[in-house]
Amino acid sequence: MMDYLETERKLSYYFKGRSVSLLRYAMGIIFFWYGALKVSGDSPVDELVMQALPWVENHLFVSLIGIWEMAIGLFLFFKRFLRYGLILLFLHFPGTFLPLFTKPEACFTWIPFGLTLEGQYIFKNLILISAGLVILSTLHNRPRKGNSPSGQSE
Repeated sequence: MMDYLETERKLSYYFKGRSVSLLRYAMGIIFFWYGALKVSGDSPVDELVMQALPWVENHLFVSLIGIWEMAIGLFLFFKRFLRYGLILLFLHFPGTFLPLFTKPEACFTWIPFGLTLEGQYIFKNLILISAGLVILSTLHNRPRKGNSPSGQSE
């Protein structure tokens, strides 16, 4: 029977080349799904978005955010479009934190520690940002020939 460390080593080697792809696909599914819910009007955060942005009076803006999120999801699925997906992803995130400042009463029961369900939904974006950074870190696996990582010639 294999011991724990041997099993861990084998799993580590197995997932080394697969984990970032799995992360991309998982994020792609999440973003496409969340976006589709916004477009269809079935997202539980529609009301929060409209409350956080008082100039938004109808579902159209929420639908546009949903289309944006669906595009992120699709782009994350295809390596050829990955760079575009990451650009959209990182442009998207600042807006996701707006309700913390525009509607804190909807996000906190006790500032800064008591999070409502909506607040938890917003703070989970820290994980998605980190996942995006992991994916971004794989775009360029090694420096281009003749260049050091700092961008200066060797």
